[in-house]
Amino acid sequence: MSLDQGWVALLEDRLRDSHPHYQVVNASISGETTGGGLRRLPSLLQRHQPSIVVLELGGNDGLRGYPPASIRDNLADMTRMAQASGATVLLLAMEIPPNYGARYTEAFRNSFTQVAEETGARALPFILDGVATDASLMQEDGIHPTAEAQPLLLDRLLPSLLDVL
Repeated sequence: MSLDQGWVALLEDRLRDSHPHYQVVNASISGETTGGGLRRLPSLLQRHQPSIVVLELGGNDGLRGYPPASIRDNLADMTRMAQASGATVLLLAMEIPPNYGARYTEAFRNSFTQVAEETGARALPFILDGVATDASLMQEDGIHPTAEAQPLLLDRLLPSLLDVL
């Protein structure tokens, strides 16, 4: 799937008329972990000086079995860093498949709520809810949504984003 089919590009298209003074920057890297995001964030904040930061990270950490405490620490550090730069942070919750075991899956899931509570970031629900369980909306890997699913993801995020605009 090309970047111009993703929900971030669709967001830019939707905001073009209603909020033309906002620029949407897609700083994501496929396969990125919270550690990688944490390393890249300072230069991104300096370069783009965003007023809103949407953090959609952690899924790859969970799939690799990284410790939930490390994931929480990285997300909290990124959130505080973005807030210190003056940005409002929207933290998108992630989920992992249940085959990681109930204890790990729950600790992973709770990481996002805990970070939001600790930092005052706005916690958003799992963006793939209702999509990840529909095979027709997922790529063959069963992890990434298809191009057809992207408008649904945007529709899930957009109300919260418009609320902070």
